[in-house]
Amino acid sequence: MATKIKFIGYLLFSIFVLQGCIKDDFVNDTVDPILRISTNIDTLALGSTLQFEQMYLNNIGVEEQVTATWSSSDETVISISDSGLATALGLGSATISVTYDDGEGLSLSDEVLVQVGENTTVSEQTFNGSIATTSSYLLEGDFTFSETNGGVLLEFEGNYRASTALPGLYVYLSNNRNSIANSFEIGAVEVFNGAHDYDISGVGINDYSYLVYFCKPFNVKVGDGVINE
Repeated sequence: MATKIKFIGYLLFSIFVLQGCIKDDFVNDTVDPILRISTNIDTLALGSTLQFEQMYLNNIGVEEQVTATWSSSDETVISISDSGLATALGLGSATISVTYDDGEGLSLSDEVLVQVGENTTVSEQTFNGSIATTSSYLLEGDFTFSETNGGVLLEFEGNYRASTALPGLYVYLSNNRNSIANSFEIGAVEVFNGAHDYDISGVGINDYSYLVYFCKPFNVKVGDGVINE
């Protein structure tokens, strides 16, 4: 009898929790593939070399290794090999481009302007964005995403608000705004109103495109925000 009562209690609790995290819409997990230059550089020292790297994300936001083609707008300033090894040959600037063609109609590219000067300097990138609800639950606010030594800093402004009615709200970094598969879990949401931040180690500023909020126990999306798309 005690076992039966425990089971009924657990069932009622599960129904209550599920009602607190309703899946509002059918979610399509496919996204547009992306090719991006992941090397952050402002200036390349004259006479030096640098290996440029690219990141290709497929139609579900998962990184794949592909063979891309590199080029320079001015080979007298910066020459670059097919594998992305750049050499600074003269003072000035050049646009470094990377392209990928899958042979089936998909063609992607990205580019970055690089100066040649006395010293090599790494660019310091900061992205600004906003989160918004994609469900019936409250989620809103502006954020800044910036580089730190060894990671990134995610800072929310004072206009941030999130629902407290969910049983387990978590925030993630992802390359697919509709899924937390292959994402980076930042952690459980503990602040539901006002300014706060997350100091995240081991993540590069160009590694992810979205902030996504999910009700973790039931894999239900609550909201999202674009970082650097």
